Amino acid sequence: MHSEDVPEPTTVHVDGVWRAATAGTTREVIDPADATVLAVVAEGSAEDADDAVRAARRAFDAGPWPRTPVAERAALLRRTADLLQRDREEIARTESRDTGKTLEEGRVDVDDVTAAFRYFADLVTNESGGRVVDAGDPDVHSVVVHEPVGVCAMITPWNYPLLQASWKIAPALAAGNTFVVKPSELTPLSTVRLLKLLDEAGLPAGVGNLVTGAGDPVGARLAEHPDVDLVSFTGGLASGVKVAQAAAPSVKKVALELGGKNPNVVFADACATEHGFDTAVDQALNAAFIHSGQVCSAGARLIVEEPVRDRFVAELARRASLIRLGRGTEKGVECGPLVSRQQLEKTEAYVAAALADGATLRCGGARPEPSEVRPESGYFYLPTVLDHCHGEMSVVREETFGPILTVETFHTEDEAVALANDTEYGLAGAVFSADTARARRVAARLRHGTVWINDFHPYLPQAEWGGFGKSGVGRELGPAGLAEYRETKHVYENLRPAPVRWFGG
Repeated sequence: MHSEDVPEPTTVHVDGVWRAATAGTTREVIDPADATVLAVVAEGSAEDADDAVRAARRAFDAGPWPRTPVAERAALLRRTADLLQRDREEIARTESRDTGKTLEEGRVDVDDVTAAFRYFADLVTNESGGRVVDAGDPDVHSVVVHEPVGVCAMITPWNYPLLQASWKIAPALAAGNTFVVKPSELTPLSTVRLLKLLDEAGLPAGVGNLVTGAGDPVGARLAEHPDVDLVSFTGGLASGVKVAQAAAPSVKKVALELGGKNPNVVFADACATEHGFDTAVDQALNAAFIHSGQVCSAGARLIVEEPVRDRFVAELARRASLIRLGRGTEKGVECGPLVSRQQLEKTEAYVAAALADGATLRCGGARPEPSEVRPESGYFYLPTVLDHCHGEMSVVREETFGPILTVETFHTEDEAVALANDTEYGLAGAVFSADTARARRVAARLRHGTVWINDFHPYLPQAEWGGFGKSGVGRELGPAGLAEYRETKHVYENLRPAPVRWFGG
């Protein structure tokens, strides 16, 4: 990594000042491709979180940002988008080295983040001044307006640190809020870079604050802090429950995106032609193995119609076994390492449990041999296809966040829907069929926040993202993503005030 990409251990950003952690503690950020130290960052504490919230509170209550005209707030978002594109290659490389994903995935992330900043800038610019409500009285002017929530705490995950931070920061700033962001301690580098770009774009001191550090104590303190008005968390289910519990006593707004166990339903008619077969197999690979499966919307459950199951799974396993592993910044690499040793060991445990429960290993199921991947010392795991799976297996029910694809089989449309909906989660899913009516019919029955038809993974900044069930509460992106960072106020104005005479005295 270039030296300018590696932050010094002054990665706590409070009231416009970059500084070390109050206690002087630091944390090593590990390169997952070779298990070496990539960078050293500040290891913040609850005290640092308090400092950051205090700055954000002051900036919201007494600073200019919430009262800054919408056009000026939008202009800052657009300047930030331009800076992201100016530094696109460096930021993409930082994201690749920090998370393990390929450099091309990192570039796509920067472009998607840029699009999100521009979308929210356009959204607030084009809004009207409020919704006029007809009170049925010409002497009454009644309007519903939207105001910023206040101080927003943002806790982001390790798999898409730049993207997830931006999905929160862009709408929060567009709405006029101040914030404190805490990136995952595993992958904080691109969020540090983003805050520096916001500074360069002219964000007033105290509006945007950053504390690098562990979920406990930093994230826990932000979730419970009485001066935080909203907490937005993206991550695992267990941690999300803790965030909600910590936020409950102060009755602050809570937005949670907690992942998914996402079905990819393939009907036999989708494979009736060679092109259709090739497309469905290719999309199943993309669904499961992008970023080594470390994607909340990964299509980790393949649910395929019985007549094409054998051929489909055989070809899928053949292609999966050819995926090229290695450092994400190296040319020709298609899949990088898992983010940490813990994630690697978790993946191994899921595969072992599935095989013990009767699953059939079609490919993968092990770490690569040293001769198969470089660097040899990273957290690599072979793309794995497990056949003959069923809904009682932990690998089918739980979010594995690794390069594991399970295969289930169905015979009827009703059975396909039942299998796809047999999950506590409901983030995303897909249906592949050459029958348009069937595809749309099945999509309408799937209990998932995003449903793709004959595709997998694309999203749009103007379309809401979020899930049903234990996939979370609230939505990101789209108009609803902006609404998360606003309070709704009704202003009722009597244009001809007069005594009411409710009481006779």
